[in-house]
Amino acid sequence: QVQLVESGGGLVQAGGSLRLSCAASGRSFNSYRMDWFRQAPGKEREFVAAIAWSGGSTAYADSVKGRFTISRDNAKNTVYLQMNSLQLEDTAVYYCHAKLPFVGAADYWGQGTQVTVSS
Repeated sequence: QVQLVESGGGLVQAGGSLRLSCAASGRSFNSYRMDWFRQAPGKEREFVAAIAWSGGSTAYADSVKGRFTISRDNAKNTVYLQMNSLQLEDTAVYYCHAKLPFVGAADYWGQGTQVTVSS
C-alpha cells in the first residue's frame, strides 16, 4: 500500500506558476506509475499528467501540454507537478494518484489540493 499527501496548492493570478508536490509513504514507491488528476466544480475528474516508475516516460493532457511538467524523485518518494502559464480553466482540486503497472492493480489517491487561478 501507499499513502499520498499533496501540497503546494493555493491562489495565483493568471499567467503565474505553482509547483505541486505529492509525498508518498509505504513500500516500493519507485515501482508505481504516478499521475496527477484534477476536478473542477461541477465537472468530472480528469487526467492531467503521468510519469512512469523510472521517470523516463511522461504523458500529458492536451490542455496542459507545454505548460505543465511532471517529475519524480524516487529518493524522496515524491512526485511534482510544475504548472506554468496558469489559466482560469486550471482552477480545480488536484489529486495525486498511484498505481502499479499491471492489470488489476489497486488505485491509490491523495486527499487533493486546491488550485485557484484568478484574473
